[in-house]
Amino acid sequence: MKKAKTAPGTVINKKARHLYELMDFLEAGIVLTGPELKSIRAGRVNFQDSYVEFRRGEAWLASLHIAPYENAGYVEQDPDRDRKLLMHAKEIQRFAAAVEQKGLTVVPVKLYFHHGHVKVEIALARGKKLYDKRETLKQRAIDRDMERSM
Repeated sequence: MKKAKTAPGTVINKKARHLYELMDFLEAGIVLTGPELKSIRAGRVNFQDSYVEFRRGEAWLASLHIAPYENAGYVEQDPDRDRKLLMHAKEIQRFAAAVEQKGLTVVPVKLYFHHGHVKVEIALARGKKLYDKRETLKQRAIDRDMERSM
């Protein structure tokens, strides 16, 4: 079985599917500086513990680490700063209401370029328990063995 190819410049949060049950997906724009854009093109992004929080009717991507670009000049860059997400007000309200429910959060799944703009795919997620993670791994191994036998 061939692996699905991703477009150049796409960065995927592989841990999200392992740690969370992803339910509802949405594409959002993200506010960046020039050097951050260059670092994303180079794939120097870390999704470790990143999440979306809602403040005063706005969506903010917290704990997304974008490594500083070496050739950026003398301007100081904060790699872990919160970045504003560009979403419609109704989308923000819908996701914020869902987060108010017990056990739900919004996590970034993928960061990619679309017509020259950086987009982030976010998902409404519920944390998996340890036995759910084991069951997912077991099912994936069974599916892989069935594909090999065919």
